[in-house]
Amino acid sequence: MREYHTQMEAAKKEIVTPEMTTVAEKENIDVNELMAKVADGSVAIPANINHKSLSAEGIGSGLRTKINVNLGISGDCCNYDAEMQKVDLALKFGAEAIMDLSNYGKTNKFRRELIEKSPAMIGTVPMYDAVGYLEKDLLDITAEDFLRVVRAHAEEGVDFMTIHAGINRRAVEAFRREGRRMNIVSRGGSLLFAWMEMTGNENPFYEHYDEVLEILREYDVTISLGDALRPGCIDDSTDAGQISELIELGNLTKRAWEKDVQVMVEGPGHMAMNEIAANMKLQKRLCHNAPFYVLGPLVTDIAPGYDHITSAIGGAIAAANGADFLCYVTPAEHLRLPALDDVREGIVASRIAAHAADIAKGIPGAREIDNKMSDARHRVDWEEMFKCAIDSEKARRYFESTPPADRHTCSMCGKMCAVRTTNMILEGKKVEFCTEK
Repeated sequence: MREYHTQMEAAKKEIVTPEMTTVAEKENIDVNELMAKVADGSVAIPANINHKSLSAEGIGSGLRTKINVNLGISGDCCNYDAEMQKVDLALKFGAEAIMDLSNYGKTNKFRRELIEKSPAMIGTVPMYDAVGYLEKDLLDITAEDFLRVVRAHAEEGVDFMTIHAGINRRAVEAFRREGRRMNIVSRGGSLLFAWMEMTGNENPFYEHYDEVLEILREYDVTISLGDALRPGCIDDSTDAGQISELIELGNLTKRAWEKDVQVMVEGPGHMAMNEIAANMKLQKRLCHNAPFYVLGPLVTDIAPGYDHITSAIGGAIAAANGADFLCYVTPAEHLRLPALDDVREGIVASRIAAHAADIAKGIPGAREIDNKMSDARHRVDWEEMFKCAIDSEKARRYFESTPPADRHTCSMCGKMCAVRTTNMILEGKKVEFCTEK
């Protein structure tokens, strides 16, 4: 039997867990330093006791920025084989987390296969699964029913769950009073808002928060406090609804830590670039430096088909200013369930944002791969460049699509390649363009 229920409890007791050892090795930091961060909540290691294939990762202060890949079926696209291909792609590109957001039918078979297969952390949003799992309409679901779904996901081995516990009556009042251009765009948040309005009851995840925490503690599930009132357009960012909920999330963070449940806090979806840095600092202050998990933020609302780019811009700024975990966004955002190619584009864009932020934050070792790429470019060593590239297959495909006559250049500059010219001069050679050698 373990001497502890959760990673946080172990850290408070100064017990080094196998998961802490794994994370410390991956991050190249002292395990005792990591343990102190887990104990004070500034780092979370989501690691359900029933997720046997997990290769643990740390999320939080001083660690590499991690990325999450969303997938799952819907009523219009119910193809589990296609979703498993997306899983394979996410693992191939080294995504640290995968969230199963399936919201149609009986999803537990797919989720069990995913947990059995995946070394990446697995997250879910139990609210999405409630209608299909319980086979009840929203109005007929009780508070006890919602807790049943949370327990089912925990038993299956889910490492972290998005729980929208902050959208209570006070937060709803602030949202109603302020008014919004886009209202509520969080799927889970909108369902809870509808349930609260139709039943006249308080948010069950808020009202029964201690019971939720007991379930999560039993299986060492990290709670990801969902931002039900996140802005869905840049005009709604940093409004009373968002900040009111954030204050509630700060309270809920401390309550979870008192029960040794690890916490992440979720952040804004759409936000102009000039507001992002201030929002990151505000969240860290109000939520006691808990790890911050952001969707984007998307920095403009007019780029459907290219929102992996709007998200990567916002994500890089967010992570450079304190966000710890980026949820990828694909070109299909706002348009359709993403196809396999959309997933690839979204993963790469998010990976670029996370890596760029790690360089800016001075994460130890972050620049090493960039320096290797620069050395390879200096030598015009294409094979080494492909090895260093985030998407080596695309880099090779582009290079080979228009092959140069001289392999020491590319087809853009040919023999006028600046690197080639400078290398030749420094080697004491003559540079000639009009005479074939």
